[in-house]
Amino acid sequence: MLNVFTLANGRLFQEEIESLEELAQFKPIWVDLEDPTPEERRWVKQHFGLSIPEDAMDDDIEESARFFEEDNGELHVRSDFLIDDDEDPRAIRVAFILNEHNAELRSQGVLFSIHDEDVPVFRLLRMRARRMPGLIENAKDVLLMLFDADAEYCADTLENIYDDLEKVSRQVLAGAVTDDTAGQVLSAIARHEDMSGRIRRNVMDTRRAVSFMMRTRMLSAEQFEDARQILRDLDSLDSHTAFLFDKINFLMDATVGFININQNKIIKLFSVASVALLPPTMIASLYGMNFEYMPELSQRWGYPFALGLMVLSAVVPMLYFRKRGWLK
Repeated sequence: MLNVFTLANGRLFQEEIESLEELAQFKPIWVDLEDPTPEERRWVKQHFGLSIPEDAMDDDIEESARFFEEDNGELHVRSDFLIDDDEDPRAIRVAFILNEHNAELRSQGVLFSIHDEDVPVFRLLRMRARRMPGLIENAKDVLLMLFDADAEYCADTLENIYDDLEKVSRQVLAGAVTDDTAGQVLSAIARHEDMSGRIRRNVMDTRRAVSFMMRTRMLSAEQFEDARQILRDLDSLDSHTAFLFDKINFLMDATVGFININQNKIIKLFSVASVALLPPTMIASLYGMNFEYMPELSQRWGYPFALGLMVLSAVVPMLYFRKRGWLK
């Protein structure tokens, strides 16, 4: 899918392109290619003179090669964006190419973004740009605002984790945690721990991308200040992720503790039962020995007496254990 974004009256407008002739009608500041076809790549090359690298979205590219500037002035940035999906949380690699020397675009410049699937941060930026005139003035603003929206998306995801962990905390701290409840709690904690780790990695990646833009001295004074504000926002997320990790570890320890308590209760019942059955076992062993005159045979009430003694020897310890509260 090929989408172009143009500026009109300070607002960002989106157009879906279906032919090369249609592409030639617009002078965009942002060209977004979502899972581009070879034909769409050819349109971009013919109209803008830009060849999109085949490895633009590869995940195994070296970290040092993710941010660089070509001799012709093209700026290449490869950054990851978070997708908060309950079933499959993941990070999507997006390749950006900032071209400020295209004759078709005069002094505006154009930002090209290439990715395999829709990114929530892109939708967030489009919505904000439609509602806030003057938010974006050129291609550099688009790239900066994407990173700013990414920081906001991470903050929203952290807030959702906070809310979910509050529900988990009430389950754990309510006491009487059963094994089924403990399993649900551990599953939820594992998901939140994984998402918190992804957020921290995404924040680190975004921080590196913004710092690279600042080092290239490509930003104006106002854009440079915006970039510094983005970095401050990203730094503020670190303390929140650290707190979440601590909270997750506490809930994990508490849940495991309840599991151990439940297991200890089972082991205690077996221990009490084994101790209570020791006297009857001893009596049965004594009466089962090969005496010359066996008491249960030589006496009329031998068997009833032996059985009664065995029952009594089992009941008395159980009553004692109950009185001490060991059977609860």
